[in-house]
Amino acid sequence: MAGYKRVDRLSEEIQREVDEIIRHDLRDPRIDGMWSITRAEVTGDLRYAKIYVSCLEDEKRTELLAALKHAAGMIRRELGRRMKIRYIPELLFISDENIAYGVHIAAVLKEVIKDEEREEEHA
Repeated sequence: MAGYKRVDRLSEEIQREVDEIIRHDLRDPRIDGMWSITRAEVTGDLRYAKIYVSCLEDEKRTELLAALKHAAGMIRRELGRRMKIRYIPELLFISDENIAYGVHIAAVLKEVIKDEEREEEHA
C-alpha cells in the first residue's frame, strides 16, 4: 500500500515539474495558446509516465503534441536535474480531451436552456 502512495506523490510531482519545464524552458512556437497538463500517471515500476495534455484549441492540438513528443528527451533530462530519484521515467504525451468535451457539453446545455426559454415566452 505504501508503494501506491509513493507512485501517486511521484505522479503529482512530475506533473508540476513537467508543466514548469514546458512553460519556462521550452522555446518552441508550436507550444502556445490555451493548454494545460491535466494529470500524470507513473507506472508501478516507475519506468514510464503518461502526461495528459489538454488543449482547448482543436487546430493546435496535433502541433502541440508533436512539439512535446519531439522535446520529450530534453524535458526528461531537465526533470532528472530537478528531481532526486534514481530513474527518471520515459515521458509519453497523450491528448486529454476531457476539458474540451466539458466545454462542448456546457455549450450544448446553454443552447438547450435558451431554446426552452424561447418556448416559454411563446407559450
